[in-house]
Amino acid sequence: MHEYQLRFIELALQRQALRFGSFQLKSGRESPYFFNAGLFSDGESAATLGRCYAAALIESALPFDMLLGPAYKGIPLATATAIALAEQHQRNVPFAFNRKEAKAHGEGGQLVGSALKGRVIIVDDVISDGAAKREAVELIRSAGAQPAGILLALDRQERGRGDRSAVQEMQAEFGIRCVSVITLEILISALSRPADGGTRISADQLTALKRYRDQYGVT
Repeated sequence: MHEYQLRFIELALQRQALRFGSFQLKSGRESPYFFNAGLFSDGESAATLGRCYAAALIESALPFDMLLGPAYKGIPLATATAIALAEQHQRNVPFAFNRKEAKAHGEGGQLVGSALKGRVIIVDDVISDGAAKREAVELIRSAGAQPAGILLALDRQERGRGDRSAVQEMQAEFGIRCVSVITLEILISALSRPADGGTRISADQLTALKRYRDQYGVT
């Protein structure tokens, strides 16, 4: 396990972006945990988050030329990642994001920031139904650029309607890699370790997390 993954988990717990209990998912499942990247809503969180994303991208060894942040959560995530790449890894790469609706006045268009070209990494929080990522892939391809990968905060490693997870479905559909800062397996491993000052979650919460993985998880 990498240091940036532990740092991400600690930040998520501190900001309550990662919570444990009983949560109704869109799928109808009762999940023992819930992740909300929207709660990384201060400068320190954004800076730390960007460094974690950048570290995961560099660790993946995926070749890339620029970043695209799908509206809306992807916008600050791509921005923070680009800053961290420049400051921590000496990679000054352009980034862009899309509008939900194309602008009809001024400069017009659907894209804000750098023109899409070369190998583009899509930066977002999670994959649920994959609609936003499919739109981003089509936007990249329509510009004559290449979708080079998808960079996420968390891979739930959870079956969708079939035997594959949402991440696996995206990878199969578009033939591009999905890279996550953490996966459910990494989260369980980290939470199973003793932390400074005590345990991170209760034994019952950890048991519920493992049970959920055993019931709905994918390899």
